[in-house]
Amino acid sequence: MVIPAENPLFRTTVAPSDASLVIRYTVLLNNAWFDAIAPYHPTAVGIASRLGRRPATERATNRERNIAIMYASYRVLNSQLPQFRAQWREMLSSTGLDPDNDSRDTTTPAGIGNRAGEAVIASRLHDGMNQLGDEGGRKYNRQPYADYLGYRPVNTADTIRDPSRWQPNVVTNGNGVFRVQEFATPQWSVTRPYSYRDPAEFPLPPPVNSDAVRNPAGYKRQADEILHASANLTDHQKILAETFNDKFRALPPAFRHIAAANKYDLDQFVFLDALSNVAPFDAGIATWHYKLRYDAVRPFTAIRYLYGDRNVTAWGGPGQGTVTDIKGNEWRSYLETSDHPEYPSTSTAFCGALAQAARRFTGSDALGLSIRVARGASVVEPGITPRADTTLGPWETLTEWEQECGLSRLLGGVHFRSAIDAGRDLGRRVGDRAYEFLKKHVDGTAPPPPGS
Repeated sequence: MVIPAENPLFRTTVAPSDASLVIRYTVLLNNAWFDAIAPYHPTAVGIASRLGRRPATERATNRERNIAIMYASYRVLNSQLPQFRAQWREMLSSTGLDPDNDSRDTTTPAGIGNRAGEAVIASRLHDGMNQLGDEGGRKYNRQPYADYLGYRPVNTADTIRDPSRWQPNVVTNGNGVFRVQEFATPQWSVTRPYSYRDPAEFPLPPPVNSDAVRNPAGYKRQADEILHASANLTDHQKILAETFNDKFRALPPAFRHIAAANKYDLDQFVFLDALSNVAPFDAGIATWHYKLRYDAVRPFTAIRYLYGDRNVTAWGGPGQGTVTDIKGNEWRSYLETSDHPEYPSTSTAFCGALAQAARRFTGSDALGLSIRVARGASVVEPGITPRADTTLGPWETLTEWEQECGLSRLLGGVHFRSAIDAGRDLGRRVGDRAYEFLKKHVDGTAPPPPGS
């Protein structure tokens, strides 16, 4: 009941490609699920709480677990998205549960769920992400999730001062209103991870091909690779790029398919679900750390800088196909460019982290997933692409899935190959840490959270 209730409402508050906010919402929710069922497991201990151990008679069915999950979800959802309070109440009421039951009694599933949710909320209110908008000493007119690090881009939307650095793009939804991008949530780079202490534990070299001064040949070569991909886009490649760009469509099907294929029970499903959110969340913090450090140029800036008023061959925009007379400074990527620097690729890091964590959890690289996309279902070219029903995959292995996830970023025109390779490597390293973190909580050897 939680997923059908929360997913449509999440989508009204964030774009599916808004990596930092999408994964924050989901990781807190799934952290609460984990903590809510831990008391019903023989060994598991909560990530944000310690709520005791329920007797074996209550562990024999899923009834208590499901009630605890619902109340934990209710607390977290009201904290994250309070504007939908009425919908969250209905979510509980529709299952016969009382939204006004605020019990803290840990001998009851409602009490366990309420306390699990509250513990997760308390553990993350001041984790560096600025959820309350009060970081940096702001007292009045708070702005949740606002930057308090003081990031300022070297380039403006109108002027390229340094072709190696990130440039805010100008975006519009076609209604005549234009917006200049800002680096979204740069403070994610200093947000507290779950599974490690400092992103510097995962060294990442700078993107040498993005240095227009010291490596002009590499700079042009990687821009031309993007143009070549743009000029040769197929329907299948377009839909692949769109699918992996939507974090709601790309990540959950993989771990849910694994859970179904392995016939996991509720405990195993929740453990894998938590891992599949902790791993990308922690990988995202590490990528933001390096995005802030290297502040690397996006493909659209490099192509406009290199080609200016000269004609290039590329995708000409929705419904236009490949054209030969588009000017470099009019080129746009197939996917809308996200509002943060380019290197490394966060989407690829997400996929690398989830894939590696899932390999460790299952002991296998097997996946066997495919995704069906209906004719004309494209978001970029609605009603046009794909021209026929299309199947993505099958990805027989997690390795194939994460490789196509990375390729989708190049096909979409939003990342250079070096950012994709770096993101995958970084994600895998973090995925290992996330698995080790979760395993300790499942087997009960993790230290208690502060203040528990």
